[in-house]
Amino acid sequence: MKKVFCFLLILFSINLLWSQESTHFDMSEFPLWARDLRRAEIVAFGSFPFTYFFTNFGYNYYRFSDNDWDRRYAPWPFAAAGAIEQTRNERVRVITLAAGGSVLIALVDYGIQRSRRNRVARQAEMYPEGTPIIIRRPIHEGDAEENNREEMESP
Repeated sequence: MKKVFCFLLILFSINLLWSQESTHFDMSEFPLWARDLRRAEIVAFGSFPFTYFFTNFGYNYYRFSDNDWDRRYAPWPFAAAGAIEQTRNERVRVITLAAGGSVLIALVDYGIQRSRRNRVARQAEMYPEGTPIIIRRPIHEGDAEENNREEMESP
């Protein structure tokens, strides 16, 4: 097993050495719903470790209080030697609650983004017809370097 792991590690390292320079990936070619779904996925998976920690912490305190403050059920910072661990069902329940909390955070983020988008659209509708609207995009590092090279090369 160690030989296979070492082989894969060496293969991965060699791949990193000869990998090409990454190109800029533009998400604007995807529809809005796909970008929103991708953002929700990133937010949900990114918030899961935090929701798991806080859910586990809260569940341990609930379990401690539900068992009449018995010292054997004390949560992690106060757990004594011989503490009673969570059962498999309790661990599954904590993971399920944490996953639900992560999805809830992703839904709240989606609501905030949609609200901002609607506000910008309403503001754009308030302008009289024919008013030019300037939309500013952040310049990516690769774009900035290309623009600088073009400016330096031009006489």
